[in-house]
Parts: sequence; C-alpha cells; structure tokens
Amino acid sequence: MTTKVLRIDASARTQNSVSRDLADHAVSLIPDAEVTSRDIGQGLPHINETWVGATFTPPESRTEAQSEALALSDEILQEVQDADTIVISTPIYNFNIPSTLKAWIDQIGRAGVAFKYTENGPVGLLEDKRVVIALASGGTDIGSNVDFATDYLRFIFGFVGIKDVHFVLAKGDDNAEAHETLASLLGDRIAA
Repeated sequence: MTTKVLRIDASARTQNSVSRDLADHAVSLIPDAEVTSRDIGQGLPHINETWVGATFTPPESRTEAQSEALALSDEILQEVQDADTIVISTPIYNFNIPSTLKAWIDQIGRAGVAFKYTENGPVGLLEDKRVVIALASGGTDIGSNVDFATDYLRFIFGFVGIKDVHFVLAKGDDNAEAHETLASLLGDRIAA
C-alpha cells in the first residue's frame, strides 16, 4: 500500500543541514512512499490584507486578486489534505521555529478548510495524519524552559485536527538515537 508523504524542509541551510538529513532518513524508512516535497527554507509569502479578506469571502464571490492571493495557500492545503504522513525538518532558531515554517503554518491555518468554529468551540478538519518533526538545535532541548517551538507546533497541529505529532531531536553529530526513534515511529505507522 502506498503511503502519501508530505515533506517540508524549513532550514535555511541546504548543505550540511542536520534536520534535512534526519528527514532524508525518515522518508527512506517508508516503503512505497509517494513523496511530495516542499522546500520553504528560502521563504514563503506572508499573509496580507488581501489574503485575509479572501479567506472570509465565499469562493464564488472572490475577486480575481483574492483568488490569486489564495492560490499558493490552496496548493499547500491540498498537499496537507492528501498526505498520510507529514515529515517536517526544521532547525530551532532563537529558541523557536524559523519564520518560514510559521509562514507555511499561516498558509494552512484557514477557517472553514483546516478548522471550523462550532457552538462547542473550534474543530480541526485535517484528521487521520501523523506528523513527524525532525528538529536540529544548537542546545535547545525539547521540553526545556527555553523550548518555544514544540509546544506551539503540537498545539497548532492539534488545532487543525492532527493529534498524532512526534518530535525527534538531533543531538550533536551523533544522530543514532534520532535514527532509532524515527525507525520506531515510522515502523509503527507502517505496521498499523
């Protein structure tokens, strides 16, 4: 059975990137993977007033400018909707995620598409997916008092309906432990 994998690379480094190397390893562990890759390391457009206005306008009533403003967001959202497993490689810059990853999250965080409001509060619409986040940091441990990345990522993916979120942290040059964790996480998904 083919597993649809969406790979997102957020590191500004394209060479010698520890997080990208971890993502390479993660994807290699998934047999019969159909991989869609999006490299956001060099940037994505930030949302603007036209984009926000377009998200609150029914599709049939959008102006041409509004439709153009949402074209990339529609493409990115479709990639997420189509994926079974999402592998994100990201460094921790200044104790948090890179602005490029935040820009990607902003592109998918759309009311009525990624989540909806109900009388009981918001409900995520991007369910039945697993997210594996390969992190590289120069000393920020997951769960430490200076880790502002993982709680945010866990929350935002949960908000859009993805509860199955896992973090794998590279520690220095020896990534054997991270490779073992990836094998366990992805092997579990394949066996399920």
